[in-house]
Order: sequence, then structure tokens, then C-alpha cells
Amino acid sequence: MFPVLGRTPRCTPRRRPRVLSPVLLCLLLLCVPLAGCGSGSGSPSGSGSGAPSASADPVERDVRRAVADWSAAPPAALAAIPLEGWSYEVSTVRVDGVRALARAELRYRLTGYDTAPAGSAREVELTRDGGSWAVTADRPAPGALPQLWDQGPVSVERGAHALVLGGAGQGSGPLSEIAAEADKAVPAASAAWPRPWAGRVVVLVPGSLDAMAALLGRPAEEYRGLGAVTTGRTGAGPAPADRVVVNPEGYGQLTAEGRQVILTHETTHVATRAATTSRTPLWLSEGFADWAAYRDSGRTPAEAAPSLARAVRRGELPASLPEPGAFAFGGDADALARAYEGSWLACRLIARRWGEPALVSLYESAGRESLPTALQKSLGTDPAALTRAWQQSLTGEFR
Repeated sequence: MFPVLGRTPRCTPRRRPRVLSPVLLCLLLLCVPLAGCGSGSGSPSGSGSGAPSASADPVERDVRRAVADWSAAPPAALAAIPLEGWSYEVSTVRVDGVRALARAELRYRLTGYDTAPAGSAREVELTRDGGSWAVTADRPAPGALPQLWDQGPVSVERGAHALVLGGAGQGSGPLSEIAAEADKAVPAASAAWPRPWAGRVVVLVPGSLDAMAALLGRPAEEYRGLGAVTTGRTGAGPAPADRVVVNPEGYGQLTAEGRQVILTHETTHVATRAATTSRTPLWLSEGFADWAAYRDSGRTPAEAAPSLARAVRRGELPASLPEPGAFAFGGDADALARAYEGSWLACRLIARRWGEPALVSLYESAGRESLPTALQKSLGTDPAALTRAWQQSLTGEFR
């Protein structure tokens, strides 16, 4: 997640208008579990793409076959989106007279971007006319998140390293600008993270803040003023659902520099996804993404970390590196800014004192083992010594 607060170009506390450079943060949303299926006349066993099961009763078999025939290819309305592997796997069927409801899992890939299928729990409604079943509605299953195309027509803009999908109401102009910004963000992320990754990014631009919130399954107020967030799952292996989701309202309030910083930050989260686990400290994951975004900006700590600078000058030197709770929303916006600024400056210090390769090594190690072990292996130091060095650097920068 990327709140635009605390640095020039900015939006306002916890988010909005005015030109200030963003304090970066990203909420990594775990892949939402597919919604469960209700009871019905059918068995819960799947049969791939909705194909009828040999053990199913005749009515259920006909419903499954109708879903399989209907879902043999993406809808014509999605022709502009590069989709492959499109299929619906039916899990349960419930029949009520001439109506039927099938729970299914949609599987698909964005061609050239997803290394494994993305998933979406769906509810498919059918009616029977004579002896034939026909699909009359397809929607997210109860509790499941919608796809961008569930909200209306989708526009597509391609860049050299990016695929930008715009929701209903998004014009080609803003999308082409975002594609150009994403094309700069990918090489910048690769320069900071010299490890194998896809080297491309998918950016979703919903039509409104409310539409963004619906895609992510959170209240709109949580995203007000944010520039963008990244979704996906942490851990080793491919994360096919990695998407950068732009808040069209917060993003539109930023300067060109602010937008570039945001997209580079979020793209760095995509690049480092396989190395990011539940072990990775938030100060390291957010600080590293910030460091990548500001790496070649030439901005000084005083310019890019004003909240922390004011605190240090008041004599409020942080006692420790930011704890996980410091990154929570809903509290003091200035304290939140200090957490992100401090995280960035910690990574900046590591890169300058121990070297950029050591920072990358620390990031990798911290996802596999304890932080003390990772620090000793990568930097030859311990948490207490790193904290003291960080505090000394803050005092030196902001006195």
C-alpha cells in the first residue's frame, strides 16, 4: 500500500492533495481463499472445466456440461485482454426446478505475465428451457472478490514492461501515462533487485476509489489518499496474482515524480515477492521498496523524511527500528510517516555502509531465518549494533 503522506509530492495526511513526495508503504494482501460451496444436489467433487462427472446424476451432469460448453473460451467482451487457460471448474451444483446454481473456480492467465493460473471463485446461474440448460448469469461467489471486468468494460494499454488494465470509465490517456511510468519502474526495480524475476508488471486502474475498494475487499476509507497497493502472496515460488492496483483519486493528485516513486515502490514489491515471507520484517520490506524508489532521485533525507526530521530535532530519537505495529493505519498519520521514513533510512544506511549487495543479501536471508542470523550472515552485525548505527545516522542527518 502506498500512502501519499509525508514527502513531496504529497497528498495529505494519510493521503491527499498537495504536492509532496510520498511516504511509501504497501499492504501485501494475501490471496483470498476461494469461497466455499453450499450444499446441493451435486457432489463436491470437481470435474475440470465443469465437465460432467461419471458418478453425477443426469441433471447435474447436464448442468456441468452446459457450464463446460459456455466457458470454453473467454467472453467476447474480454477479447482485448490477453487471456489464456480460461476454464471454470465446477465444484457443486444445486438444482431447483428449472433453475440451477453452480459453484465454480475460474482459472486463467494473463498471457506473458502470469506464470501460473490466477483463481476466482464464481457462482454460475443457469435456467432450463425444454431439455437444455443455459447460463444466464456469472458473478463472484458469496464472499469472493470481483474481477475488474465484473465492474464493467475493461480498457487495455500495453507498455514494453507493463500491462495496464483500466476499469469502467478509465480513458486511454491516463492509462497510457501509467504504462509509460510502469515502463520506467520495472528497470528501476531490477536495478535495485538484481535477482531473477519476471521483469514485467500488471497494473489495474479501477474506475473509482469505491471500485478499487471492492476489488480488494476493504472499506474505501482505508484507501482514501493512497496512491497504490500491491496484491499477491508472499513466499517462494511464483505468485500469479501479483497486481499493482492504482487508486485513481489519490494517484491523480500526485506530481509526475510522486507517481514514478509510487510505481517503482510497488513494482519492487512485485520483484521481491518470492523472497518475501512472514519472517521478513516490515521495516525491511517497506524500507527496501522505498530505497529502490528513491535510489536515483537525489533527494536528501531532510527532503524525503520531513516527519522524522522534525521528531529528531525535537529530541525524539526513535528507540528502535520500526515495529510491525507502527505500520498500522487508523492512528497518528505523522507517526505512520515516521515509521516509513525510518525504514527507508535504515535501508539507505545499510546500502551505503555495507554495500548494496549486502542489503539484497540481507533481504533474502531475512525471509528464510531470524533477523539476528540474517544480520550476522549478511552484515556481520547484530540488531542492537544496527539500531545504534541507524540512530547515529539520524542524529547526523537531522541535527
